[in-house]
Amino acid sequence: MSLTTAKPARAAIALGLTLLLAGCAGPNPRDPYENFNRAMFTFNDTVDTYALKPAATAYHTVLPSFVQTGVNNFFGNLADAWTGINNLLQGHGEAGMSDVTRFALNSTLGIVGLFDIASEAGLPKHKEDFGQTLGTWGVPSGPYLMLPLLGPSTVRDAAALPVDITGDIWRYKEPTYIRNTGTALRVVDQRAGLLDASTLLEDAALDRYEFIRDSFLQRRESLIHPDDDSAPKRKSKNDESAYEAVPVSEPVATEEKTAAASDAPTPKEVNSGALAATSVSP
Repeated sequence: MSLTTAKPARAAIALGLTLLLAGCAGPNPRDPYENFNRAMFTFNDTVDTYALKPAATAYHTVLPSFVQTGVNNFFGNLADAWTGINNLLQGHGEAGMSDVTRFALNSTLGIVGLFDIASEAGLPKHKEDFGQTLGTWGVPSGPYLMLPLLGPSTVRDAAALPVDITGDIWRYKEPTYIRNTGTALRVVDQRAGLLDASTLLEDAALDRYEFIRDSFLQRRESLIHPDDDSAPKRKSKNDESAYEAVPVSEPVATEEKTAAASDAPTPKEVNSGALAATSVSP
Protein backbone atom coordinates (compact mmCIF):
# COMPACT_ATOMS: atom_id res chain seq x y z
CA MET A 1 0.00 0.00 0.00
CA SER A 2 1.41 3.39 -0.99
CA LEU A 3 1.74 6.32 1.38
CA THR A 4 -1.00 8.20 -0.44
CA THR A 5 -3.51 5.39 0.06
CA ALA A 6 -2.38 4.52 3.61
CA LYS A 7 -3.40 7.89 5.06
CA PRO A 8 -7.03 7.74 3.83
CA ALA A 9 -7.24 4.14 5.07
CA ARG A 10 -6.09 5.14 8.55
CA ALA A 11 -8.51 8.04 8.53
CA ALA A 12 -11.36 5.71 7.57
CA ILE A 13 -10.47 3.30 10.38
CA ALA A 14 -10.31 6.13 12.91
CA LEU A 15 -13.66 7.47 11.70
CA GLY A 16 -15.19 3.99 11.93
CA LEU A 17 -14.02 3.57 15.53
CA THR A 18 -15.36 7.00 16.41
CA LEU A 19 -18.77 6.19 14.92
CA LEU A 20 -18.80 2.82 16.70
CA LEU A 21 -18.19 4.40 20.09
CA ALA A 22 -20.70 7.13 19.33
CA GLY A 23 -23.25 4.48 18.41
CA CYS A 24 -22.69 2.81 21.78
CA ALA A 25 -23.61 5.94 23.68
CA GLY A 26 -26.19 5.48 26.40
CA PRO A 27 -28.17 7.78 28.71
CA ASN A 28 -25.87 7.36 31.76
CA PRO A 29 -23.04 9.97 31.69
CA ARG A 30 -20.74 7.61 33.57
CA ASP A 31 -21.56 4.80 31.15
CA PRO A 32 -21.70 6.36 27.67
CA TYR A 33 -20.80 3.05 26.02
CA GLU A 34 -23.56 1.07 27.71
CA ASN A 35 -24.62 -0.88 24.63
CA PHE A 36 -21.07 -2.08 24.03
CA ASN A 37 -20.56 -2.77 27.75
CA ARG A 38 -23.73 -4.82 27.99
CA ALA A 39 -22.62 -6.90 25.00
CA MET A 40 -19.28 -7.56 26.71
CA PHE A 41 -21.10 -8.35 29.96
CA THR A 42 -23.21 -10.97 28.18
CA PHE A 43 -20.11 -12.50 26.63
CA ASN A 44 -18.28 -12.57 29.98
CA ASP A 45 -21.31 -14.00 31.74
CA THR A 46 -21.51 -16.81 29.20
CA VAL A 47 -17.84 -17.67 29.71
CA ASP A 48 -18.34 -17.63 33.46
CA THR A 49 -21.46 -19.79 33.34
CA TYR A 50 -20.07 -22.52 31.11
CA ALA A 51 -16.37 -22.50 32.01
CA LEU A 52 -15.14 -20.50 34.98
CA LYS A 53 -17.89 -21.12 37.52
CA PRO A 54 -18.02 -24.93 36.95
CA ALA A 55 -14.22 -25.10 37.27
CA ALA A 56 -14.32 -23.04 40.46
CA THR A 57 -17.09 -25.20 41.91
CA ALA A 58 -15.13 -28.39 41.24
CA TYR A 59 -11.98 -26.80 42.68
CA HIS A 60 -13.84 -25.75 45.83
CA THR A 61 -15.46 -29.18 46.22
CA VAL A 62 -12.52 -31.47 45.48
CA LEU A 63 -9.46 -29.77 46.96
CA PRO A 64 -8.94 -29.72 50.75
CA SER A 65 -9.39 -26.31 52.33
CA PHE A 66 -5.74 -26.10 53.43
CA VAL A 67 -4.64 -26.54 49.81
CA GLN A 68 -6.96 -23.76 48.67
CA THR A 69 -5.65 -21.53 51.47
CA GLY A 70 -2.08 -22.22 50.39
CA VAL A 71 -2.82 -21.37 46.77
CA ASN A 72 -4.57 -18.15 47.78
CA ASN A 73 -1.73 -17.19 50.13
CA PHE A 74 0.94 -17.90 47.50
CA PHE A 75 -0.52 -15.66 44.82
CA GLY A 76 -1.63 -13.09 47.39
CA ASN A 77 1.97 -12.84 48.54
CA LEU A 78 3.16 -12.14 45.00
CA ALA A 79 0.54 -9.39 44.74
CA ASP A 80 1.83 -7.78 47.95
CA ALA A 81 5.05 -6.76 46.18
CA TRP A 82 3.21 -4.75 43.50
CA THR A 83 0.83 -3.37 46.09
CA GLY A 84 3.81 -2.09 48.09
CA ILE A 85 5.24 -0.32 45.05
CA ASN A 86 1.92 1.36 44.33
CA ASN A 87 1.50 2.45 47.94
CA LEU A 88 4.95 4.04 47.80
CA LEU A 89 4.10 5.75 44.50
CA GLN A 90 0.94 7.11 46.13
CA GLY A 91 2.97 8.58 48.98
CA HIS A 92 1.81 6.03 51.54
CA GLY A 93 5.24 5.30 52.94
CA GLU A 94 4.16 3.41 56.04
CA ALA A 95 1.71 1.19 54.17
CA GLY A 96 4.23 0.62 51.38
CA MET A 97 6.97 -0.49 53.76
CA SER A 98 4.46 -2.73 55.53
CA ASP A 99 3.63 -4.41 52.21
CA VAL A 100 7.32 -4.88 51.38
CA THR A 101 7.89 -6.37 54.83
CA ARG A 102 4.89 -8.68 54.35
CA PHE A 103 6.33 -9.91 51.07
CA ALA A 104 9.79 -10.52 52.53
CA LEU A 105 8.45 -12.24 55.64
CA ASN A 106 5.97 -14.52 53.87
CA SER A 107 8.42 -15.34 51.07
CA THR A 108 10.99 -16.60 53.57
CA LEU A 109 9.50 -17.75 56.87
CA GLY A 110 6.15 -18.32 55.20
CA ILE A 111 7.71 -20.77 52.69
CA VAL A 112 7.33 -18.81 49.42
CA GLY A 113 4.05 -17.35 50.66
CA LEU A 114 2.17 -20.58 51.34
CA PHE A 115 1.66 -19.43 54.93
CA ASP A 116 0.51 -15.89 55.75
CA ILE A 117 2.53 -15.36 58.91
CA ALA A 118 2.76 -11.62 58.25
CA SER A 119 -0.92 -11.14 59.08
CA GLU A 120 -0.44 -13.05 62.31
CA ALA A 121 2.48 -10.73 63.05
CA GLY A 122 0.16 -7.72 62.78
CA LEU A 123 1.01 -6.55 59.25
CA PRO A 124 -2.30 -5.79 57.47
CA LYS A 125 -2.84 -6.80 53.87
CA HIS A 126 -3.57 -4.08 51.31
CA LYS A 127 -4.59 -4.18 47.67
CA GLU A 128 -3.39 -1.43 45.35
CA ASP A 129 -2.94 -1.27 41.59
CA PHE A 130 -1.65 1.30 39.12
CA GLY A 131 -5.15 2.48 38.27
CA GLN A 132 -5.57 3.51 41.92
CA THR A 133 -2.16 5.18 41.78
CA LEU A 134 -3.19 7.24 38.74
CA GLY A 135 -6.40 8.17 40.56
CA THR A 136 -4.39 9.33 43.57
CA TRP A 137 -2.30 11.46 41.24
CA GLY A 138 -5.47 13.15 40.03
CA VAL A 139 -6.13 11.30 36.78
CA PRO A 140 -9.93 11.10 36.29
CA SER A 141 -11.47 7.67 35.97
CA GLY A 142 -13.21 8.34 32.68
CA PRO A 143 -16.28 6.36 31.56
CA TYR A 144 -17.13 2.88 32.78
CA LEU A 145 -15.80 0.10 30.58
CA MET A 146 -16.58 -3.63 30.58
CA LEU A 147 -13.51 -5.48 29.33
CA PRO A 148 -13.69 -8.88 27.62
CA LEU A 149 -12.82 -11.60 30.18
CA LEU A 150 -11.34 -9.07 32.63
CA GLY A 151 -14.69 -7.60 33.68
CA PRO A 152 -15.56 -4.17 35.11
CA SER A 153 -13.10 -1.32 34.60
CA THR A 154 -12.84 2.32 33.58
CA VAL A 155 -10.92 4.03 30.80
CA ARG A 156 -8.22 5.04 33.31
CA ASP A 157 -7.91 1.57 34.81
CA ALA A 158 -7.86 -0.06 31.37
CA ALA A 159 -5.01 2.26 30.35
CA ALA A 160 -3.15 1.22 33.52
CA LEU A 161 -3.49 -2.51 32.76
CA PRO A 162 -0.19 -2.84 30.83
CA VAL A 163 1.70 -1.42 33.82
CA ASP A 164 -0.11 -3.75 36.23
CA ILE A 165 0.68 -6.71 33.99
CA THR A 166 4.34 -5.69 33.91
CA GLY A 167 4.34 -5.49 37.72
CA ASP A 168 2.95 -9.01 38.12
CA ILE A 169 5.86 -11.16 39.35
CA TRP A 170 4.22 -14.36 38.11
CA ARG A 171 4.39 -13.01 34.56
CA TYR A 172 8.13 -13.73 34.52
CA LYS A 173 7.92 -17.31 35.76
CA GLU A 174 9.64 -19.89 33.59
CA PRO A 175 9.09 -22.38 32.04
CA THR A 176 6.01 -21.22 30.20
CA TYR A 177 3.84 -24.25 30.96
CA ILE A 178 4.25 -23.72 34.71
CA ARG A 179 3.38 -20.03 34.34
CA ASN A 180 0.26 -20.83 32.34
CA THR A 181 -0.84 -23.55 34.73
CA GLY A 182 -0.35 -21.26 37.72
CA THR A 183 -2.23 -18.45 36.00
CA ALA A 184 -5.24 -20.69 35.40
CA LEU A 185 -5.08 -21.94 38.98
CA ARG A 186 -5.02 -18.40 40.34
CA VAL A 187 -8.07 -17.35 38.34
CA VAL A 188 -10.04 -20.44 39.38
CA ASP A 189 -9.04 -19.98 43.03
CA GLN A 190 -10.22 -16.39 43.06
CA ARG A 191 -13.49 -17.30 41.34
CA ALA A 192 -14.01 -20.04 43.93
CA GLY A 193 -13.78 -17.42 46.66
CA LEU A 194 -16.81 -15.67 45.17
CA LEU A 195 -19.13 -18.66 44.90
CA ASP A 196 -21.15 -18.04 48.06
CA ALA A 197 -21.61 -14.32 47.47
CA SER A 198 -22.50 -14.73 43.80
CA THR A 199 -25.10 -17.39 44.58
CA LEU A 200 -26.87 -15.12 47.06
CA LEU A 201 -26.77 -12.15 44.69
CA GLU A 202 -27.97 -14.38 41.86
CA ASP A 203 -31.19 -15.06 43.74
CA ALA A 204 -31.79 -11.35 44.36
CA ALA A 205 -30.78 -10.05 40.94
CA LEU A 206 -32.97 -8.08 38.55
CA ASP A 207 -30.50 -6.10 36.44
CA ARG A 208 -27.12 -7.64 37.16
CA TYR A 209 -25.30 -5.31 34.80
CA GLU A 210 -26.43 -2.12 36.55
CA PHE A 211 -25.64 -3.43 40.00
CA ILE A 212 -22.11 -4.48 39.01
CA ARG A 213 -21.50 -1.16 37.28
CA ASP A 214 -22.71 1.04 40.12
CA SER A 215 -21.06 -1.03 42.84
CA PHE A 216 -17.78 -1.19 40.96
CA LEU A 217 -17.63 2.57 40.33
CA GLN A 218 -18.46 3.35 43.95
CA ARG A 219 -15.93 0.82 45.21
CA ARG A 220 -13.12 2.18 43.05
CA GLU A 221 -13.90 5.72 44.15
CA SER A 222 -13.82 4.71 47.82
CA LEU A 223 -10.48 2.93 47.36
CA ILE A 224 -8.88 6.01 45.84
CA HIS A 225 -10.55 8.59 48.13
CA PRO A 226 -11.36 6.65 51.33
CA ASP A 227 -11.62 9.77 53.49
CA ASP A 228 -12.85 12.28 50.93
CA ASP A 229 -16.46 13.28 51.62
CA SER A 230 -16.44 15.36 48.43
CA ALA A 231 -15.83 12.29 46.25
CA PRO A 232 -18.77 11.46 43.96
CA LYS A 233 -21.20 8.96 45.48
CA ARG A 234 -24.12 7.13 43.97
CA LYS A 235 -27.54 8.19 45.20
CA SER A 236 -29.25 4.85 45.45
CA LYS A 237 -30.03 2.14 47.95
CA ASN A 238 -27.02 0.24 46.65
CA ASP A 239 -24.64 2.59 48.47
CA GLU A 240 -24.09 0.08 51.25
CA SER A 241 -23.04 -2.69 48.87
CA ALA A 242 -19.57 -4.12 49.33
CA TYR A 243 -19.58 -5.96 46.04
CA GLU A 244 -16.29 -5.60 44.21
CA ALA A 245 -14.88 -6.30 40.78
CA VAL A 246 -14.97 -9.91 39.69
CA PRO A 247 -13.35 -11.85 36.88
CA VAL A 248 -15.51 -12.15 33.81
CA SER A 249 -18.91 -11.09 35.30
CA GLU A 250 -20.97 -11.87 38.36
CA PRO A 251 -24.70 -12.02 39.15
CA VAL A 252 -25.98 -8.90 40.84
CA ALA A 253 -29.08 -7.18 42.22
CA THR A 254 -30.80 -3.86 41.59
CA GLU A 255 -32.17 -1.30 44.03
CA GLU A 256 -35.45 -3.08 44.66
CA LYS A 257 -33.62 -6.26 45.68
CA THR A 258 -30.59 -4.80 47.46
CA ALA A 259 -32.03 -5.51 50.88
CA ALA A 260 -32.15 -9.20 50.07
CA ALA A 261 -28.42 -9.17 49.30
CA SER A 262 -27.34 -6.96 52.20
CA ASP A 263 -26.14 -9.95 54.19
CA ALA A 264 -23.91 -11.25 51.41
CA PRO A 265 -20.28 -11.81 52.44
CA THR A 266 -17.82 -9.32 50.99
CA PRO A 267 -16.04 -10.94 48.05
CA LYS A 268 -12.26 -10.73 48.08
CA GLU A 269 -10.44 -8.54 45.60
CA VAL A 270 -9.71 -10.35 42.37
CA ASN A 271 -8.07 -7.83 40.16
CA SER A 272 -4.70 -9.53 40.37
CA GLY A 273 -6.24 -12.78 39.18
CA ALA A 274 -7.94 -11.10 36.26
CA LEU A 275 -4.74 -9.35 35.29
CA ALA A 276 -2.85 -12.58 35.58
CA ALA A 277 -5.02 -14.10 32.89
CA THR A 278 -3.44 -11.74 30.39
CA SER A 279 0.01 -13.21 31.01
CA VAL A 280 -0.85 -16.65 29.63
CA SER A 281 1.55 -17.44 26.83
CA PRO A 282 0.47 -19.19 23.66
